[in-house]
Amino acid sequence: MMVDAPATMIIRSVARRVGRPAPFVLHPLCQRALLSTGTTTTTTTAEKMATGISAGEPRAQEAAQGAVPVAAPVAGRAAWGQRRRGAGQPDTIAQDYIAMTRLQRKTLRLGSAVERRYVPGDLLRDPPAPRDVTLELLMASQTHMGHHTSLWNPANARYVLGVRSGVHVIALEQTAAHLRRAARVVEEVAYRAGLILFVGTRRGQMDIVVRAAELADGCHLFTKWTAGTITNRDQILRKAALRIVDENDVETDGGDGLVSDLRPLVPDLVVVLNPLENHVLLHECAMATVPTIGVIDTDADPARVTYAIPANDDSLRSVGVIAGVLGRAGEMGKKRRLRDAADGVVAWTIPPDLAKLMGRAPTEDDEDGQVAGIGGLRRRNWLLQAGRLF
Repeated sequence: MMVDAPATMIIRSVARRVGRPAPFVLHPLCQRALLSTGTTTTTTTAEKMATGISAGEPRAQEAAQGAVPVAAPVAGRAAWGQRRRGAGQPDTIAQDYIAMTRLQRKTLRLGSAVERRYVPGDLLRDPPAPRDVTLELLMASQTHMGHHTSLWNPANARYVLGVRSGVHVIALEQTAAHLRRAARVVEEVAYRAGLILFVGTRRGQMDIVVRAAELADGCHLFTKWTAGTITNRDQILRKAALRIVDENDVETDGGDGLVSDLRPLVPDLVVVLNPLENHVLLHECAMATVPTIGVIDTDADPARVTYAIPANDDSLRSVGVIAGVLGRAGEMGKKRRLRDAADGVVAWTIPPDLAKLMGRAPTEDDEDGQVAGIGGLRRRNWLLQAGRLF
């Protein structure tokens, strides 16, 4: 006789294996996702019911063979609705905080501190002086990174330290030495009231050259160079403004009649931040015997400039540091010139064009000579300057 048994819940574990049980224990959160349940209706015979086998025996057998129970507790984790600490244990939050602060005080002096942080605006607001040039500064400014070895100019072999990942590495000792030499040249030209032109025509170099020219009291160029500005200056710069100043850089009266008869000025020194794009400018400077300073990368020709500075010309930070150092050098030379002029020491002489218009060339002993038609200033204390010619 067949007897219908009530519906029974049978649990089948997908984590079971045929044979030995699984050696790992599932997390309780994963058990509900990995265990499937189903409801079936079974029929038993009277003989099986007599033997005492109940519907819950398969579940007990599975648990005995190693199956993971559905709600197995996890060690170290409190059950839902219970506190981690026992009711009789004291709260140690205050003690833990005191111990943490004590440990922080003990380890406060350990490790390293970054004292000089890089701020991009500092290169324009407060550029470094020539005495502040260090190898660490040049390394941080990426001046050592050259171009790929297939693009190099063999004339730069003396400036190359080695090769890394197919890129030439510029020796920072060479960069520092040549940068200090160029800064000395800029300082002496500014001390002798020379006209310095800063050129940077790449994108992003406008603020750099303007700031350097402002410090050195020179001129700047951040657009394309007009061919013939030096070699054919009588035509291109015929409407350029000129002014006459004294040894204290104060514009004088009475020289308007002479300015109109003077030729346009030629810069006494040209600083080029990207020589590759300004080869026409460098050629004109060479024809007019104007000294030049250039940032020479591994793919440039150092013979095109008078004073080469081996460095990376593609990084704005690199050219910003170099232009800032040269601008500071020009500022130092200008301050030294004005300080000596206040004491009566003048380190420059009158330009030949102005001396010719005055009637005769100046001499060292003619400090008290009167200049006809201008107003009684000392002859050798006259200087021509350009009012933003370029």
